[in-house]
Amino acid sequence: MNSLGFNKQKKDTKIIVAMSGGVDSSVAAAMLKKEGYDVTGVTLKLYNQINRTHSKTCCAGKDIDDAKKIAHQFDFPHFIFDYQDRFFSGVIDNFVESYANGETPIPCIKCNQTVKFTDLLNVAKDQKVDALVTGHYVRRVGGKKNAKMFKAKDAKKDQSYFLFATTREQLDFLRFPIGEYLKSEIRDIAKKLSLVVKDKPDSQDICFVTKDSYRTLIEKLKPESFVKGNILNIDREIIGEHEGIVNYTIGQRKGIGIGGYTNPLYVIEIDKTNNLIVLGEKKYLEKTEVKIKDINWFADNIDINNLIRCSARIRSNQKEAPGTLKIKGNEATYIFDRKIASTSPGQACVFYLKDQVLGGGWIAK
Repeated sequence: MNSLGFNKQKKDTKIIVAMSGGVDSSVAAAMLKKEGYDVTGVTLKLYNQINRTHSKTCCAGKDIDDAKKIAHQFDFPHFIFDYQDRFFSGVIDNFVESYANGETPIPCIKCNQTVKFTDLLNVAKDQKVDALVTGHYVRRVGGKKNAKMFKAKDAKKDQSYFLFATTREQLDFLRFPIGEYLKSEIRDIAKKLSLVVKDKPDSQDICFVTKDSYRTLIEKLKPESFVKGNILNIDREIIGEHEGIVNYTIGQRKGIGIGGYTNPLYVIEIDKTNNLIVLGEKKYLEKTEVKIKDINWFADNIDINNLIRCSARIRSNQKEAPGTLKIKGNEATYIFDRKIASTSPGQACVFYLKDQVLGGGWIAK
């Protein structure tokens, strides 16, 4: 077996590396090429790349040039796929619609779920390659079939939360070599290989918006979402007026426009049906139970017909918390052992058994 799990010579193992132009996927491509694999690089043109040449995102215009430079430096083919239309329909439309429904979306998961691990993966299979390689910080354990997903070696960089929607079939075809390294080790490898991206900052913003500009995008694509409505307190008394529920997320404290209270007020409920938001003190954000829909489960070593003791993460930067999971068909209920805050519809709830990723779903309530 070679290092990617195939019973053949490395030179006979054909792989496509999804190259974002960042240091992680660049190291993956360069490292595997130096090991002797038959490497082809692919970079996706996703969203208005020309106008985002200096942004710290994962698909800015400069990233295409950086990926091309890496491919030229290590002498392997590189192609650019224009997936802007697919990205718009699969990711941006969902992003806008989620906010309009009073939810808090995670477009990076939708991007992995649609453009990258469906469209690009199907192209890779059509090209008769052995695997699609990405620069994600996650570990894949197992052979060609029935692989399992585990958290990355570098706990601070672990991206398993964003990959919960990966299907079993997709996981069998994917490879994540970067997940076996610490970020510091990847930076060291990039310097030893003299990569042009060795000092490039990590992506921070969503590729098509920043945290301050998403309202502008929604206003452009769905202006009817900005409808004024009432702001209520926990006793359902009107205390103000909002400019549209798309301006708010569960747990938000700043920018609400309501003052004069002894204790800070947070958004604890967004009611799309009645076009209102409810404010309350922080204690009202604390929950023990979440309802989850669209369950994706790829851990065949767990009996899903019984209650499952595991841990769950409801934010990408949050440490998972212990509790009990009950799955019923495509839906589930997760009961945390202790109260947690900031659960929000539209976010993901991902389940873990120690370092193993069991699966996950979308928080519905």
